Amino acid sequence: MIRKALEYIVGLGEANVKEYVLPDGEKGLYSDKPLQRLETPVPVAEKLYLHTLTGLVDYIKSGADKFADKMIVEVQSPTNVHLYSKLNEKRCREYLIEVDAMVPEFGFDRFYEQENFCIALQSKFVPNEDRELLLKFAGTVEAGTVAQYGDDGVTQKATIKTGLTSKGEALIPNPVVLKPYRTFLEVDQPESAFIFRMKEGCGVECAIFEADGGTWQIEAMQNVKAYLEKELKGMKRFTVIA
Repeated sequence: MIRKALEYIVGLGEANVKEYVLPDGEKGLYSDKPLQRLETPVPVAEKLYLHTLTGLVDYIKSGADKFADKMIVEVQSPTNVHLYSKLNEKRCREYLIEVDAMVPEFGFDRFYEQENFCIALQSKFVPNEDRELLLKFAGTVEAGTVAQYGDDGVTQKATIKTGLTSKGEALIPNPVVLKPYRTFLEVDQPESAFIFRMKEGCGVECAIFEADGGTWQIEAMQNVKAYLEKELKGMKRFTVIA
């Protein structure tokens, strides 16, 4: 205890810094006390949160804030974009903007009641040929017939209404190519394959399962990158990466 107390008291004194010269001529400094480096804080801006690519482009073009000589726009995911400054003298980046897309929520790999599924298809998917096919099929299939004709794990059959009083047996379409809203609305939504399934629960239930291995994300990010490069064309200090 006494030794530690003496070492503490000695440590309170002013440090003596002297120059040394090694036999090979190398010079340096040494201190008789431990020294701690004092960091000079670099002021950074408070991060802003946006929800559209248009908002990011408008902010950059407005010139409201002074930017570094080089800025990086990073497309981090189909729904997330960041704006960074170049490395400062301490090898750190200033994180200025985070953009989070607002896209409709849809539960892939989840069964929906027949009517709710049809509503979601109309409100959360871009119109295309297969969307119209699914709407027609899911809206006319008759309850109690999905399992009636069997299911081999790949194809399903059901009875659909073909007129006011007529009915017919039909294969459930598979796979289907759809364009859900999954990225920023300013860019084209990626089109990808899905497996469509139906089952009997509390009536007819429908679900779609992603079948492209997630490659749609790469396409979506490239679409966002292309949009930003076009909008920021001529502004050489901004580099867009994805």
